[in-house]
Amino acid sequence: MGSLPPLDAPLPLGPEAFLDESRPVIDFLNGYYRDIESYPVRPDAEPGWLRTLLPDVPPEHGDPVEAILEDVQQHIIPGLTHWQSPNFFAYFPANGSAAGLMGDMLTSGLNVVPFSWASSPAATELESVVVDWMCKLLGLPDRFLFSCGGRGVLHGSTCEGVVSTLAAARDRALRSLGHEGIVRLVVYASDQSHATFQKGTSIIGIPPANFRIIPTSASSGYGLTADSVYDAVEADIASGLVPLYLCATIGTTGVGAVDPVRGLGEVARRYCMWLHVDVAFAGSALICPEFRDCINGAELADSVSMNPHKWFLTNMDCCCLWVANPQVLTSALSTNPEYLNNIGKGGTEVIDYKDWQIALSRPFRAMKLWVVLHRYGAAGMRAHIRRHVEMAKWFERMVRADERFEVVTPRSFSLVTFRLRPQNELEDEISVDALNRKLLVAINTSGRAFMTHFVVDNKFVIRMAMGGAMTQMRHVRDAWKLVKEKAKEVGAFPREYAQVREMN
Repeated sequence: MGSLPPLDAPLPLGPEAFLDESRPVIDFLNGYYRDIESYPVRPDAEPGWLRTLLPDVPPEHGDPVEAILEDVQQHIIPGLTHWQSPNFFAYFPANGSAAGLMGDMLTSGLNVVPFSWASSPAATELESVVVDWMCKLLGLPDRFLFSCGGRGVLHGSTCEGVVSTLAAARDRALRSLGHEGIVRLVVYASDQSHATFQKGTSIIGIPPANFRIIPTSASSGYGLTADSVYDAVEADIASGLVPLYLCATIGTTGVGAVDPVRGLGEVARRYCMWLHVDVAFAGSALICPEFRDCINGAELADSVSMNPHKWFLTNMDCCCLWVANPQVLTSALSTNPEYLNNIGKGGTEVIDYKDWQIALSRPFRAMKLWVVLHRYGAAGMRAHIRRHVEMAKWFERMVRADERFEVVTPRSFSLVTFRLRPQNELEDEISVDALNRKLLVAINTSGRAFMTHFVVDNKFVIRMAMGGAMTQMRHVRDAWKLVKEKAKEVGAFPREYAQVREMN
């Protein structure tokens, strides 16, 4: 048997240990952000590469903080995709901020687990305040406010919110259909909707065959139309199926399409479907009055979700979910073992957020969102959003002004989709796609920027998504120069384009 540790050994969370070990980490991160532009945005790493650098077993005796940070610098940093790089234009941003980091530090440092009101009253109370703040900032209908019967919760991701609301809609329907009715339930989304909804539908037990992907087209801006949903629902009803759940999206992942919430809401009401509005990325823009029209009709929705960790300066992970009828949600997700019941103050009248989510345990997410709002204020956040929108407008103008390229879908919020045009009338789409794939690979392997792609109307398009907390106009200009430079390298421009004026 090993020897017992001395009873007076240093505590893992003593005040001295905290100061001695947190200061080097702060210094390390400060250096990382200072030097972040020196790293390739995306690494040139091979699968399994890190395993060859690290030991097969953990150390028997602990290493000092300095040694750990040296390993991070030598082994981890070179293999990261640097999401906080000002040259990161891929996916949608997962941007952080000094305030977001401060909130995360407080969350991790306090390290409470607020699954019930009694387990940490202030955490539950702050969460209810913060989601109401966000509801008002986004201009959502009052029916989602605590004072008007609705309520909100902070999840880790949209995926969690989708599964939770799908479960609530399912249980509401099965109360009248009986358990066997699950094979008759149908979920509707567009071909632009996030794949999360397909995954969530399978998780809650609805057959994949009952998930309807409704096509969209350029004529509607790739938004889901009420008529197309109506036709799909009517066909399903004629086959003995039951419409359950409809997803509307504001700012789809691929091209930033905006679904007409009011029209879809009217269809959902007609057929007693649950309407969920997904504003994961673009919801941040709703704090600006000029974007509020996008959410018109949200009073017809049963739930709305948005991700502050995407474009709202709030470090991962944080998703706001609002529901108009919280009792339907909690009845699908609640568990009440005796050991979790509130005794004494509060009793059954308080919120237990364990009943609003899939897991029992949960972090104190409200702290970091509250700190971000506290630190920057509504005006500061609006300026943050508008800055990226202006960058996207500039990039779109540059693409449109260069006849070698085309904007595939009109700019949406801070997202621009573009590609190289066909070089002549005889060039087929397969060749054009191959050229644009080569262009994207060349951009990303340069290490000077990172972009991702989408396929719309069978066209391979490159996505330029602005939103990084450290991104400035000079980075967007450099990205445009890089695009043109790499287009030449991959042989995109024949001789007849040689005299095309280079755009600044």
